[in-house]
Amino acid sequence: MKTSFSDIQLADSHMAVSEKILRSCVHCGFCTATCPTYLLLGDELDSPRGRIYLIKDMLENGKPATPEVVKHIDRCLSCLSCMTTCPSGVHYMHLVDHARAHIEKTYVRSIGDRSLRWVLSHVLPYRGVFRLALAGAFLAKPVRPLLAAIPGIGARLNAMIDLAPARFPSKPLTEVPPEIVAPVRGRVAILEGCAQPVLNPGINAAARRILARHGIEVADLPKEGCCGALVHHMGREDDGLSFARHNIDVWTQEIETRGLDAIIITASGCGTTVKDYGFMFRDDPAYAQKAARISALTRDITEYLSEMTLNLATLPLKLTVAYHSACSMQHGQKITDAPKKLLKAAGFVVRDVPEGHICCGSAGVYNILQPEIAGRLRARKVGNIERTKPDVIATGNIGCMTQIGKGTQLPIVHTIELLDWATGGTLPEALQALETKQTSNHANLQLAH
Repeated sequence: MKTSFSDIQLADSHMAVSEKILRSCVHCGFCTATCPTYLLLGDELDSPRGRIYLIKDMLENGKPATPEVVKHIDRCLSCLSCMTTCPSGVHYMHLVDHARAHIEKTYVRSIGDRSLRWVLSHVLPYRGVFRLALAGAFLAKPVRPLLAAIPGIGARLNAMIDLAPARFPSKPLTEVPPEIVAPVRGRVAILEGCAQPVLNPGINAAARRILARHGIEVADLPKEGCCGALVHHMGREDDGLSFARHNIDVWTQEIETRGLDAIIITASGCGTTVKDYGFMFRDDPAYAQKAARISALTRDITEYLSEMTLNLATLPLKLTVAYHSACSMQHGQKITDAPKKLLKAAGFVVRDVPEGHICCGSAGVYNILQPEIAGRLRARKVGNIERTKPDVIATGNIGCMTQIGKGTQLPIVHTIELLDWATGGTLPEALQALETKQTSNHANLQLAH
């Protein structure tokens, strides 16, 4: 794509990067075939190619964002399927992140939109505040019809309430039983995260157990916080960098004092962002080197486990697993085979989901900000999953678990929960009803004989 940015514009690092990305686009349109919003809406401006034209015009001409531009950029999920499809290597993620930051600085949203985004950015990244918000969501369920009448944000408020779990998750045993700890041969940190430990604290507990069984010590880092992904993808660039700096400092101190072999991430959305810290801080002399080191050490939990031989147990249940590959996993981090290979080696029958490259509609807070589109994508995803006739759904991202779980009666678990069980752990809570059903069916079959 031909560009005409001025030398003054290109002196800005963000603009120089975006200009290079724009020039790499050859207008081929391959991206339209895999873009979820284009498939649903059929509008060229709701495809990556269309958004690229809008972004180019806005940035190249130094324009403030317009309502038209904001509408189509807001509809983008940042699923990054276009990056997997693109034959020219267009780094759409960095381009749309720049566009969102530009929108945040130059566009005045409605008071309802601003208020909702402020709430999301001041609640979700903080575990304690988020727990209180969930309690508020439970109380608000009876007044959903009244909230729906609020102009501009009623549907989104209800979407936020609907995504809250029906009950608070039960607290798992977070301490690793000493009898399962193998001789130490490695040391890692696990990003506890923000929303995940509130919505499903069992995920990181399972990760700690499986690592302990294989001799991997997990550093205790209570000062760790949100990775910054949620606010970063809302265009709140400074807030995202602030969260990232905090974690970089915490991890760097641990690396320099006691050492870390890896930083383990159990939420793939967070992993994509942490692996991008090196790019995000490329111009910061105080953090560039530290951020690059953190990104280089970061591994998804399945990526890390695939580098070792797991000590597998015999599973009492033979389960068929529909593996949903989160967009941040397959498109953002290019991790496609490792989770499925681990599940198959553990004794599960693994089935790929048709249209597996299409987003489920979660995408951070997208399912709150764009509930209508997100709902259509969830229905499409659930339909494809259920066609595989699985016993259980597995995925590596808490956002996908929450989104898909609201659309199906099938149990949905994190991949690491199945792998923990397969290496000697307890049956995941979500599968306990399934165990009872299979045991009952087996007993009935024996009686019939």
